[in-house]
Amino acid sequence: MRTPQKKLSRIVIMHYIKLVYRSALFLLALGVFVYGCVLKGDYRLVDWLEERHWILIPIAAVYVVEMLTRFFPSKLESPGCQKQFKRNYVPTGEEKPELMSWKRTFAAAASWLVLNGIIGALYFLKVINEDILILVSLAYGICDIICILFFCPFQTWIMKNRCCTVCRIYNWDFPMMFTPFVFIPHWFTYSMLAMALGLLVRWEITYKLHPERFSDKTNACLNCANCDEKLCHHKKQLRNFWKKNKAIFTKR
Repeated sequence: MRTPQKKLSRIVIMHYIKLVYRSALFLLALGVFVYGCVLKGDYRLVDWLEERHWILIPIAAVYVVEMLTRFFPSKLESPGCQKQFKRNYVPTGEEKPELMSWKRTFAAAASWLVLNGIIGALYFLKVINEDILILVSLAYGICDIICILFFCPFQTWIMKNRCCTVCRIYNWDFPMMFTPFVFIPHWFTYSMLAMALGLLVRWEITYKLHPERFSDKTNACLNCANCDEKLCHHKKQLRNFWKKNKAIFTKR
């Protein structure tokens, strides 16, 4: 008997739309970069964007709207980033929350800083230029959605959290995406980075003041039984597929 197919939730569909949009942006930028390097030789992606300010405006608008929705309670966002708000706090009766070890949080932050420190060093050594930094940032945007829907190395290898709903660093995604922009002084890069850092500060302050909202032990809203979004559905499918076929993939 076939198992009935689960319908994709609205939040999952929204994430697929983001994946398509961000992938299209990356492919467009990559196409311009390859065209400039291969056919033009000296034509830069940053020059192409400077000549077409009208392209930056809708891109900035989309990211600004995405980030603005994180500052306020919204039904258009996933539970993972909405747990910071009081209206999403449903007390379980427990008083002491179970929070992630600061060591795991530090390990996640340190790994990201090391990775981007290497990228920054390559930039200052002139091994790569601003074009590559833009491509890296756009690639991070794609990886962000992949981490939510399919596989997250931070979750699997460092933090060991159950799912995105209880993720300690969920609202770190935009600061992570725009990290390469630190090295590109421009109104677009710095405005995106400033708003992303604002999100990070807001998140960390709330975590410090209201840790009970971030733990499924004290906040019933984070329990699987109360989750309608099922962002972890594909991750579970992939995990089960790996368990069933692990012997095949690891066989020499």
